[in-house]
Amino acid sequence: QVQLVESGGGLVQPGGSLRLSCAASGTIFSLNGMDWYRQAPGKERELVASISSTGSIYYADSVKGRFTVSGDNAKNTVYLQMNSLKPEDTAVYYCHEFLYNMDYWGKGTLVSVSS
Repeated sequence: QVQLVESGGGLVQPGGSLRLSCAASGTIFSLNGMDWYRQAPGKERELVASISSTGSIYYADSVKGRFTVSGDNAKNTVYLQMNSLKPEDTAVYYCHEFLYNMDYWGKGTLVSVSS
């Protein structure tokens, strides 16, 4: 059974940094890839970044140059390093995997950017 557990969210001031983690079990992210999505209050869930099984990386335009996605194969964990955070980055962040024609989601971790 695939389980994805996010951690690392919190309250940070504008311009600050956070690193989110997504610990995976029942799947191997290096074989299947992993995505980070976010959902702000009153808005639809959007794709923020992804890392594929071939190592290709995608970033949404809104986070390019500020966010970095990476993975630790030994820990089977994917990270999202977020720098220069803005109030508009406030959202619940989810990791996601599409595997065997099914969507798997973590429960999310809240990131709040406010002074």
